[in-house]
Amino acid sequence: MQLNYILMLFLGWKVFFHPFYISLTEVRYNPQEKSLEIAQKIFWDDLEVALGDIHNTKVDFLNPEDKDKLEEMVKSYLLSKNEITVNGKVIQPEYLGYEIEEEAAWFYLEIKNVPRPQKVNIRIDVLLAHFDGQQNIINFYVDKKPKSLILYKGKEKGILEF
Repeated sequence: MQLNYILMLFLGWKVFFHPFYISLTEVRYNPQEKSLEIAQKIFWDDLEVALGDIHNTKVDFLNPEDKDKLEEMVKSYLLSKNEITVNGKVIQPEYLGYEIEEEAAWFYLEIKNVPRPQKVNIRIDVLLAHFDGQQNIINFYVDKKPKSLILYKGKEKGILEF
């Protein structure tokens, strides 16, 4: 019994001190608008590190010195890290903005004039260059039930068929 407590304490300590790196991308096909609505949840402190490394500057999501400059850095980064091909055609997302939610932020993108997806090639390599162990989870909804992917370093792309 004591061994179980010691093991739980040891594993709990490892989880507490060994961070995990994950993002969540929700993609929903809107048939009325013929659009893809994309919401990405990313830990803002991890994104601060990545943007700071790329732009060689201090980045602060909670108290930005220049909100427009931060918005431009985020837009450029996310548009370069998200690539979606629907039915053989590469489509470019439009960056809409973000909102902070506790220790993460939701980033919003949209793609207009999209035919109903049959085959989707998707590359999302957010934070992969900055954190070993980063995993990017994608849930792609065409109907009510999503198809899902987990992308990581070495597997930055995936294919979904509907």
